[in-house]
Amino acid sequence: MGNIKDYKIATLGSHTALQILKGAKDEGFQTICICEKGRDRPYKSYGVADEIMYVDSFKDFFKIEEELIKKNAIVIPHGSFVAYIGADKVPTIKAMHYGAKGILEWESDRNKERQWLDHAKIKMPALLKSPEEIDRPVIIKFHGASGGKGYFLANSPAEFYERFKVYEGKADHNDYVIQEYIVGVPVYTHYFYSKFTGELEIMGFDKRYESNADSIGRIAAKDQVDADIRTTYTITGNVPLVIRESILPEIFEMGDRVIESSKKFTEGGLFGPFCLEGIIDPELNYYIFEISARIVAGTNPYVHGSPYTWLRYDEPMSTGRRLARDIKQAIEADQLAKVLG
Repeated sequence: MGNIKDYKIATLGSHTALQILKGAKDEGFQTICICEKGRDRPYKSYGVADEIMYVDSFKDFFKIEEELIKKNAIVIPHGSFVAYIGADKVPTIKAMHYGAKGILEWESDRNKERQWLDHAKIKMPALLKSPEEIDRPVIIKFHGASGGKGYFLANSPAEFYERFKVYEGKADHNDYVIQEYIVGVPVYTHYFYSKFTGELEIMGFDKRYESNADSIGRIAAKDQVDADIRTTYTITGNVPLVIRESILPEIFEMGDRVIESSKKFTEGGLFGPFCLEGIIDPELNYYIFEISARIVAGTNPYVHGSPYTWLRYDEPMSTGRRLARDIKQAIEADQLAKVLG
């Protein structure tokens, strides 16, 4: 039987690192936080890191990779990990990596992402092929994990081209999709699928607090027009959410289909934490506009567990702790390779 004392859990000091490292410690692991210089205070203050490794930039991850290998560290990916290191470079990681590396490429490219969700028979907002097709409210999204930064709305081709001017000339400025804007409640479903136990769990739900898109409602309609405020969708925080119980069976089935479909697109398929991100409209249709194939920041309100994890576990169970337990069970069963990508 393997011993978890022979391994350490490591992640970048951003996004969900506090939760990941806290969960790992709760399961008995030693932890490593990889921090950019001058940004280590949270990890020291909350005592979640047994060791801090410093880099000038997260892009320098590969400069310390050999050291991580020597420490027998298991690296946990999250949104900042994907954004800074790049989905294209993740497959080259030689250190132990929790989760399927190949699947991160499918979440970072919106065209591939849509192919995956379509194969899983997931309901999605319509995509328009060009700005000239805009005949309804649409949202323009740029590729990659950047927390909603740069998204904007348009109602016509003219409005699109007017608002797009600020992006012209920037790197990858033509790398975007035009998506039908669905009016409803944003609902982000946090799943966990264990390749070790073969079971899908719903860990919780959240909605995002998105810069002035959410705060603009505090201003009277006339003042909004007078102020000429451009709606932006940069995520600033996460709000816990409990949904109607009658919708849960469908949400479980959606997760099952996404996992099954993932096996077509990458070896071994999706496992560990993932999130379906979408809108529930007034008829209770759940339109999914995005999938995150790793832990999401919407799990952060649940460091002590959510109403859903309390139904299943008789102890605090965050998503960070759940993935640490998955690793722990695999180590103790001498099947660690099963949960590594």
